[in-house]
Amino acid sequence: MMKNEKGFTLIEMLIVLAVISILLILLVPNLADRNKDIHAKSEETMVQMAENQTQAYFIDHGQYPESIQALVAADYLSTDLVANKTKRLIYEDTLNYRVTTEDVD
Repeated sequence: MMKNEKGFTLIEMLIVLAVISILLILLVPNLADRNKDIHAKSEETMVQMAENQTQAYFIDHGQYPESIQALVAADYLSTDLVANKTKRLIYEDTLNYRVTTEDVD
């Protein structure tokens, strides 16, 4: 009399693991590329926010802030760091108060 035992064989398990491994190999590089895109979009958004907050500071105080750090100190921005703290917001020029980023040392 044969028992009908249910379960997976070792071969079936190895095939499933191989398929999962192949999918991971294909997906992981794409995720890294998307991560760069996300950081770039985040950086652009923070630059725009800093420019908007600079204008808000001007409206509130009648003068432009000396630096982005002044915006942080006055609670117009929560931080001057972007892109996982690898870049810092700075004024590109103090004539137009355009904001850009520089690498953190």
